[in-house]
Amino acid sequence: MAGVPLHIAFDDTDSRLGRCTTHLAFKVARQLKESGARLLDYPLLIRLNPNVPWKTRGNGAVCIRVSVKDPDKVMDFVTDAVEQGSAIGSGANPGVAFFQGSEIPDALQQFSSAAMCDVLSRKMAQKVAESCGIRYHTFGNGQGLVGSVGAMGCLLKADHTFELIAYRKQENCGSLRQVDEGRVIDFSKKTFPYTFNNYDQNHRRVLIAPHGPDPVFIGVRGESPEIVSSCLPMLEIVEELEGWTVFRSNQGTNMHLLNELDLRCIKAYTAGFVRCRVKSAPYAMQGGHVLFTVEQQGSEMPAAVYEPTGLANVAASLEPGDLIEIGVGVRKGTTRHPKILNIEYLNVLEIASCYNLLNPVCKECGKRMKSEGKNKGYQCDRCKHREPNAQKIQVPKQRNLKTGLYVPTPKAHRHLTKPMQRYGLEKSDWKIAGGGFSGYYPIEPPICGL
Repeated sequence: MAGVPLHIAFDDTDSRLGRCTTHLAFKVARQLKESGARLLDYPLLIRLNPNVPWKTRGNGAVCIRVSVKDPDKVMDFVTDAVEQGSAIGSGANPGVAFFQGSEIPDALQQFSSAAMCDVLSRKMAQKVAESCGIRYHTFGNGQGLVGSVGAMGCLLKADHTFELIAYRKQENCGSLRQVDEGRVIDFSKKTFPYTFNNYDQNHRRVLIAPHGPDPVFIGVRGESPEIVSSCLPMLEIVEELEGWTVFRSNQGTNMHLLNELDLRCIKAYTAGFVRCRVKSAPYAMQGGHVLFTVEQQGSEMPAAVYEPTGLANVAASLEPGDLIEIGVGVRKGTTRHPKILNIEYLNVLEIASCYNLLNPVCKECGKRMKSEGKNKGYQCDRCKHREPNAQKIQVPKQRNLKTGLYVPTPKAHRHLTKPMQRYGLEKSDWKIAGGGFSGYYPIEPPICGL
């Protein structure tokens, strides 16, 4: 009996107190391989809209695509694994979804695209699932179904990255992670530009190791499975690990910022990019944050650059009339404050000509004159020469801002933020032939290690 393509996706199995959706994916994928299933792609780690207010941590869902001989048996096993492996009593609201077939329906792909930048409801996910013949189960309030369906429909045919995630044994969870900072720096230098966000040189901070009680020991991101896997021998990890998995992912791709937003009908919690002009001069707030107003097709909206991004100085150098493109998340308005564009990247497209207005120079002695009042002209204090019809003069202002792209410092990156070094390394396709499905890996990926 030939294997049946089965797509398995789940989300929201963790809580802020612990557990991890990718760790559960690691255990499920390992068990499936040991039971004879054939993996058709690397497990997918799909980060959804990071502005959703009820997300947990990185808002990541997973999808495992396999070929199996007994789909019903596998679905029962995975459903039980999700129920037993989720932190349901601590706030997790898991959803698990299954789809059989070699072609992902267009409606499912469209739902996935929307999930990257919009806020979608459980009812919307249920409607798409039922129309596409997806079997699903939910626990708690079932909000995780949105991420499950969104991850399943994401084929990552274009740009994508890889992440090796190594997991701790249960008895070590909660203890300090021992990662050698010097080796992380050395690894980062040797693999540049093909790995990213390993170490923040500006803040002297290791970025590959989380700090919470979850089972993730390290996560190393890069352009290929081989380059991220090279971290294991190079970092010389002392702690005995449970294992590791290589995920294919949309991390580091700016996938949530690919759609253009219209200020006339912008919605709270959405993400995308806005091409606009600076309307008001930037204002530096206490704490280093910078606020200014932007204008697009007659509509205006406030925008904010926060100090931790490292972009505050750039934002403060903007002037009214500058043409910019900004990647943004839309913060919800309140009774006291309107909706605001939280800026994730800033691309200066065109610098406006700016002028300082100065008093005219005395024609007799060369000293700058003083105004005698509104519409009363100017008089020189030194020689008393008067010019009743004189006007202020425009002097070109020197701009120290340059056109180009400005991205946050690594410490402030979200999971989806595209690092500067990835510009020019984007993948344009994912040429796979296995299983008669455009999007599958041709050779079974060696995803799990011990």
